[in-house]
Amino acid sequence: MTQGTLKIQVETVEQPKESNGSCPTAGNATSSGEKEEADVDPWALPELKDDGVKWSELTTYQKILRVALSILKIAILLLLLYVFVCSLDFLSSAFRLIGGKAAGGVLSKNELLSNPVVGLMIGVLVTVLVQSSSTSTSIVITMVGAELISVKNAIPIVMGANVGTSVTNTIVSLMQATERNEFRRAFAAATVHDMFNWLTVIVLLPIEKGTDYLFHLTKAILSSGNWEQNEHADREFLKKLTKPFTKKIIQLDKSVITAIAKQEESAKNLSLIKRCCKKNGTECIKNCEFLLRGLDWSDSLIGVLMLVLSLIILCACLMMLVKLLHTMLKGRIAVIIKKTVNANPRFPFSELMGYLAILIGAAVTVLVQSSSIFTSALTPLAGLGVISLERMYPLTLGSNIGTTATGMLAALAADKKHIAETLQLALCHLFFNISGIILFYPLPFLRFPIKLSKILGNTTAKYRWFSVFYLLMMFLVLPGIVFGLSAAGTVVLLAVGIPILIVFFFVIVINIIQRKKSTLLPKVLRDWNWLPECLHSLDPIDRLISRMLTVCSCCKDCCKTNNSTPGDKGPVSSSSEMNILDSHTRISPTGGVENKAFDDELKTPVIESKHM
Repeated sequence: MTQGTLKIQVETVEQPKESNGSCPTAGNATSSGEKEEADVDPWALPELKDDGVKWSELTTYQKILRVALSILKIAILLLLLYVFVCSLDFLSSAFRLIGGKAAGGVLSKNELLSNPVVGLMIGVLVTVLVQSSSTSTSIVITMVGAELISVKNAIPIVMGANVGTSVTNTIVSLMQATERNEFRRAFAAATVHDMFNWLTVIVLLPIEKGTDYLFHLTKAILSSGNWEQNEHADREFLKKLTKPFTKKIIQLDKSVITAIAKQEESAKNLSLIKRCCKKNGTECIKNCEFLLRGLDWSDSLIGVLMLVLSLIILCACLMMLVKLLHTMLKGRIAVIIKKTVNANPRFPFSELMGYLAILIGAAVTVLVQSSSIFTSALTPLAGLGVISLERMYPLTLGSNIGTTATGMLAALAADKKHIAETLQLALCHLFFNISGIILFYPLPFLRFPIKLSKILGNTTAKYRWFSVFYLLMMFLVLPGIVFGLSAAGTVVLLAVGIPILIVFFFVIVINIIQRKKSTLLPKVLRDWNWLPECLHSLDPIDRLISRMLTVCSCCKDCCKTNNSTPGDKGPVSSSSEMNILDSHTRISPTGGVENKAFDDELKTPVIESKHM
């Protein structure tokens, strides 16, 4: 015999008062299922079944129709991918117009770059501002070639650029926030890139600062051969396809950012928008022709316009891509694709599949010349459950290696007098990523990025607002604070940073012991319930956001009530009016509805009845 508990939550509905300006009170009607979601693995990929009619059972007309529809869907898919890549290019252009000069100004502060932590945060901020690690790395390599910065001081900046490049696919994952489990998988697939880069930096930056192993290793490699300049190094494989379209909308002069980084005073007053495409000395003999050329606006205003348009295009493309993939990922082909991508043969071949995925990720990233484009294209597939997080991880590692090809080509095109230094920095970028893979991939129990990204995925599935909070904190607020403290002086940075790091690592260690063997700890440290709730739970923030949105909804309803005629009954409040945050009303895989984060505070009456 099994005993279950059936919970029925009483719904209270209060009619709004007559138009006296008071706000109607909405009842909260939610029911809680017996089983928690923990009983079901939220990371299990959805099962794809071949429910279609077999090919042999189709008539000739149906066969022709199926083939025609498949070709049409593939054509639309390729078109959407093309527009998606172009929208990422527009997004990058928008960020360059808004923050490109600021990025160049940050890189020009040579007096701060001797501090490795400052260099790291500058790399993160600059890459976020220009939305391209390839661009920021190329600028740093150019600065090394111009003797504005040494190779040793440039290494932390390249490490930071590696971290900043993962912001794009994290933004892309937000487009799947409407469906909880899709968002869980998509956000985890995007942040596994972040977690790998941050962990690699945390481990390797102190080692590099203490031993200079990357510097000495790359110098030894370069001393073994003769390297020559290649001025015609082609760095725009994918852009040869997208540039004919994007240059009709906007054209930028990237050399202005480099000139500002080189501390050229005249460049500060120049516009990033490319007005002249051909010059004869100082005289322009051919003006550039593109759609936004006629706007007599500042770079920042045009950047804001580009940002809004690029986000609209990006969101529209992603929504259509997801819907199209939903229709295509049915039938026998989808089953084959899923089994092939996530193939996991017996040991030791299972490990070889991961290394094959790394090679594929590196090769594709070299072809498209952007790790952001590659990982951003895979993120929706991970959200749909076509690619597992365990397979997404090695593909991401491969893309990290592939993106270093751009820096290598930029180094080969640098001044031949300094080609050794520029190539050395590009090789440091390559071996930094290889070192990270050696640390966090070969041994399965050291694949911490997967575990951390799952924690982030679960958190964002429960609190949708956390995804935006994470983006702002990891890529803007935290680097900005560290950069500001560093500008105040090394003593200030250490005085503030060291206590925070000690507390941070203490909390991590205690959390691990609590999960593994809590009996080793004193009773007070076996959980964090003795702390104020805001220090060990996101629920207080969640309730605050819920109240704020509830107030906005109430104000809206009050306005409707005040504007209604005397004969109108006014809006009748229902339980749906309280379900403002989608993260609070969630249908579990078992069919029950999860409790809201603020159920306890509302203290809605609950009637429990037990049955055998």
